Amino acid sequence: MSEQRNISNEGAEGNWVVGLAIALAVGALIAYYGLASESMIIRLSVLLGGFVVALGVIAITASGKRFLAYAKESFYEVKKVVWPTRKESSQMTLVVFAFVAVMAIFLWSADKLIEWLIFSVFLGWK
Repeated sequence: MSEQRNISNEGAEGNWVVGLAIALAVGALIAYYGLASESMIIRLSVLLGGFVVALGVIAITASGKRFLAYAKESFYEVKKVVWPTRKESSQMTLVVFAFVAVMAIFLWSADKLIEWLIFSVFLGWK
């Protein structure tokens, strides 16, 4: 029971932190457009700085920490993928194109056969 209270309190605490992060991001966006008379470097610095601070605020929540751990694990898994070579990619692309061509011919011929059966055989139109 105490663990459930802890989780619910953590969720409520996380909600206001997420709200704060959203407010920071929106504030950075408003500041970016509010500083229209300033140079682009200053405007982009304010925008990116606000986003970095907002991401930092989100990163201190439990869900933010879980997301960061998930992102790190995903990046690690991508490194383990065995990517196809250029030759394999080219061959598979040609196989897909050939399959599409064969399916197009099959569907066209099935359509013409059904058209011939309905209009010529059953209805007698020529």
